Amino acid sequence: MLIRLNPGSPEPLFAQLAAAVRGALARGELRAGERLPAARELADSLGLNVHTVLHGFQLLRDEGLLELRRGRGAVITAEAVGGLAALRQAVAEVSAVAHRLGLSADELVELIREEYR
Repeated sequence: MLIRLNPGSPEPLFAQLAAAVRGALARGELRAGERLPAARELADSLGLNVHTVLHGFQLLRDEGLLELRRGRGAVITAEAVGGLAALRQAVAEVSAVAHRLGLSADELVELIREEYR
């Protein structure tokens, strides 16, 4: 999993880190039970304070995507993977309907954006 952060972004670094992990989950790059790098190791590799990484991990824990275990680190939950699998299935179904209706990808994305708001 490759994590890229933009220090110039108005989004806080811990939120960018959490978004990168969410993206890796959505792309299927992470599996249930898989461990993320230790917070200190990840902080060193990204040039962050360890508390920034821990804040990102805690956000993901609060969302139910990670379990934080003392001595074991941050572990991807089964719920995280299962929930995203359900979302992928729903997206596939919506895409199939959009194709049948003759919608372009841009039109479908706009519909999703409107509904997401």
